[in-house]
Amino acid sequence: MKVVVTSQGPSLDSPVDTRFGRCAYFIVVDTDTLEYQAYPNPGQNATGGAGIQAAQFVAGLGVSAIITGSFGPNAQAALASTGLSGYAVSGGTVREAITLFKEGKLPPINTAQTGGMPPQGGGFGGGFGRGGGFGRGGFGRGGGFGKGGGRGMGRGSGFGRGGGMGRGGW
Repeated sequence: MKVVVTSQGPSLDSPVDTRFGRCAYFIVVDTDTLEYQAYPNPGQNATGGAGIQAAQFVAGLGVSAIITGSFGPNAQAALASTGLSGYAVSGGTVREAITLFKEGKLPPINTAQTGGMPPQGGGFGGGFGRGGGFGRGGFGRGGGFGKGGGRGMGRGSGFGRGGGMGRGGW
């Protein structure tokens, strides 16, 4: 089976990078032979949309699973239709993450769930959402308003909240 592990460096002995969209490398590993190929993350330094770029890149690598710390809301939404399984790792090397994966010791991250709160009971939840909004006042009024709402990503039973801002026009 081929899996991809997010990594800070280009080898099996590199530390795992727990950020999916902003990791330095994607390491594709054959779990049976430990043969691997390192790919620099093309979206690592993107000003926006890094999670989406990373999801699209990984989806094209022909892997069955992703081992990372967590997915941002954009990456999770982009991965929702790929059928790829996600597994959470909190540190160690790529080699150690593969060993834990093969032993069934990594908790799953639900890549198909794209809204709502994470599951209760601790661990890495799969529910992500985002909120935000902008309003703009009319010409010469300066009375803009906006409202953003929504729940941000959370782990376990925690969650974040989105916000918005308004801006007056000329």
